[in-house]
Amino acid sequence: MTQNHGPAMNNPTTYRARRMALAYPAFAAIASLFALPLGGCADHASDVKAKAADDSSPSAPVRATSTIATYPLKEAWFGEQHVHTAYSLDAYIGGARLTPSDAYRFAKGEEVEVGGTKVRMAPLDWAAVTDHAEYIGEMYSTLNEGVKGSDNPQIKELRALKELDERENWFLTYVVKPNRGTPAHPPFFAGYETTASGWKQILDATQAHYQPGKFTTIPAFEWSSAPKGGNLHRNVFFRDMNVPERPMGAAEFDQPEALWAWLAGLEKQGMKVIAIPHNSNASKGTMFPAANAQGKPLDRSYAEMRNRFEPLIEMMQIKGNSEVHRKFWAADEFSGFENADSIGDYSDRNFDKYGKHNWVRWGVTKGLAYEKSLGVNPFHYGFVGGTDSHNGTPSNVAEDNFATGSHGAADGTVERRRNEEVGGWIKGKDLNPGALTAVWAPQNTREAIWDGLKSRETFATSGPRVKVRFFGQMGASKPPKDSRELVEGGYRNGVPMGGTLKTGGGAPTFNVWAMKEANGANIDRIQIIKGWVDARGEPQDKVIDVAWSGNRKRDAKGKVAAVGNTVDLKTATYQNTIGASELMGSWTDPHFDARQGAVYYVRVLLIPTPRWSTYDAVRAGLPLLANVDATVQERAWTSPIWYKP
Repeated sequence: MTQNHGPAMNNPTTYRARRMALAYPAFAAIASLFALPLGGCADHASDVKAKAADDSSPSAPVRATSTIATYPLKEAWFGEQHVHTAYSLDAYIGGARLTPSDAYRFAKGEEVEVGGTKVRMAPLDWAAVTDHAEYIGEMYSTLNEGVKGSDNPQIKELRALKELDERENWFLTYVVKPNRGTPAHPPFFAGYETTASGWKQILDATQAHYQPGKFTTIPAFEWSSAPKGGNLHRNVFFRDMNVPERPMGAAEFDQPEALWAWLAGLEKQGMKVIAIPHNSNASKGTMFPAANAQGKPLDRSYAEMRNRFEPLIEMMQIKGNSEVHRKFWAADEFSGFENADSIGDYSDRNFDKYGKHNWVRWGVTKGLAYEKSLGVNPFHYGFVGGTDSHNGTPSNVAEDNFATGSHGAADGTVERRRNEEVGGWIKGKDLNPGALTAVWAPQNTREAIWDGLKSRETFATSGPRVKVRFFGQMGASKPPKDSRELVEGGYRNGVPMGGTLKTGGGAPTFNVWAMKEANGANIDRIQIIKGWVDARGEPQDKVIDVAWSGNRKRDAKGKVAAVGNTVDLKTATYQNTIGASELMGSWTDPHFDARQGAVYYVRVLLIPTPRWSTYDAVRAGLPLLANVDATVQERAWTSPIWYKP
C-alpha cells in the first residue's frame, strides 16, 4: 500500500502521532534486530522485511533481578547530547525561557511552549543538557530573584528587555565588547559561588528526571572556546553524579590542552568524564590541527591526552553537516547535504581558505598518519549527532516540526528563517533541525549509555530514528543469513562500530544492516567509506555502495543509479513506493594492504523527502527558496572501525 507522507497542516497532532510509538517498549520489540532474507543486489546485499519480535530476537531483553531490562546483544538508545536552555546566556538573549527541567520534560515526550507555540515530540531514551559553562553563574543571578547578583543593574535591565534587538544590543555592550581578546566574565558576574549554585540547579534537574530503564539523564555542560573565531567547543559528560563543584569555561582556560589537563585532575579524584567536540565546519581549520596551542608540532603527549578524553565528535547539528563538503569532495555524489555555506560568511570562516581541514572525514583519516608517526591517533573519533538547539527542546529534529526554529526569536518565524541570520553564525535558510545520537548499550541507564559513548559504539542520524549495525572481522566470512546471525557473529568473531581490527586472517570483511523508523522514509542504500593516507601522509578516501534497494545494478564505473524521487513539492509530501524498509549486506576490502592503516565507516541514505524549508513554504503559501535544496536525503553515520597494522 502506498504511504503518503506530508505536513500536518490541518491536524497538528498528526506529526506527533506518527512518531510517538518510537520510544515505547512495544515498538522497541517490533523493531528488534532480526529479519528474513529476500531477493538481493550485489555484494551479498539482502533487502529484508521485519517480522514481529520474539524471545529469540538479538535485542529482546533478558529479565534481570532488578526491574531494568537488559539486552544481551544491546539495543539502540536514541538521545540528545547537545542542547541549551535559559541557563545559557545566548539562548536567553534569543528568548529561551525553558529551564533544564523543562528540557528534560520535553525529552520525555511532554508538551512545552516555545515563543508562544506549543511543541511536542516522541520521547527520547536519554538526554544531556549542555548549557554554556561560561555564563551559568550570570544566568543563575538572572533567573533567580533575591540571590547573589540578581540586583545588579545590568541584570535588572536584561530582565526588563522585551525585543530581540534590544537584548542583542545589551549583549553586545555588556558581554561581547568587554570580552574581546582574552576571555573573561562580564562585569555583572557575581562570583564563582553563583556558578556553583547554577550548576547545582542543573544537576538537581538532571537527577530528578533520571528514570533508570526508562529515561536516562547525563550530567553535562559545554566548554565554549573559540580563539579568533575558530570553533573549538566541547561538551563534557560525566558517568554519574560524582562531578566537580562547578564547571569550567573559556574564561578559566581557552585551549583544549588545558581542558584535558583539568579533566585528568578530575579523574584523579575518582570522576569519570569525557569531552565531545562539535562544529568542526566552523573551526577555521583548527579542530584537527597540525600544531598544539603553543604552535609546536603535535607530539605523543598531545595525542595521548586527546585520545584519552575525546572518544567522539559531533558529525552534524543545526549549523550544518561536518562530514564533508561538496566543494572538496566532488567525487562523492552525496557530499552536498546541509553544507551550511553561509557559516563561511562570518568571522573569517571562509571554507575555501581552510579546504578539507574543517571536515570530519578528513580529520579521522588524517589521524592515521599521526598514529603511524606518534604511535597514538589523536583523532580517533566515533560519531554522534546533536541539535545545539537554544530553545531548550532536545532533539526536535523532524523536518516537518521546525516551526519554532532553533534559536528563539532569531529563527522563530518563517520570515526570519527565510530572510534573516542567527547571531553572526549562519543565515536562517542554511539551518537544519539538527541530528540525533544512538548508543548501542545493554541497558538504558546512565552508566550503560556513558560506557557506550566512551567505547564509541554509537551512530549519528540527521533526524530519523533509523537503526544501524556495523561489524568487521579479519578474513573472508560467509554472509550472515539474517540480522540475528549478523549481530551474534559480529560480536563473536570481530568488532562492532567503534572497534579496532588487528593484523591477521586476510582482508577485513564488514557486515552492515539498517532498518528505517516506523512510518518513516524508506532506505535508498548503505555505503562504506574507507579512508587511508598516502605515502606523503595525506588523507585519501573512497565511497563504496554495499547494499541498495530495488533491482538497480552497478554501472561501468561501479556506481549505483539514483533511487528516484517521489516528493510532491506543491504539497510537501512523499510516497514510500521506492526504497526498502531494511537492507543488509557484506563487503570485503579488495584493495586491502596489511601494512597500511585504514578507517571504515558506514553511511546510510534514505530516499528523498521534503526539506524543512519546503514544509515552511507550503504551509505559508510562499514560493520555494531559490538556490536552496527543496528535498533532502536524510542519513546516518556509524562510528568507524579501524584497522591497525
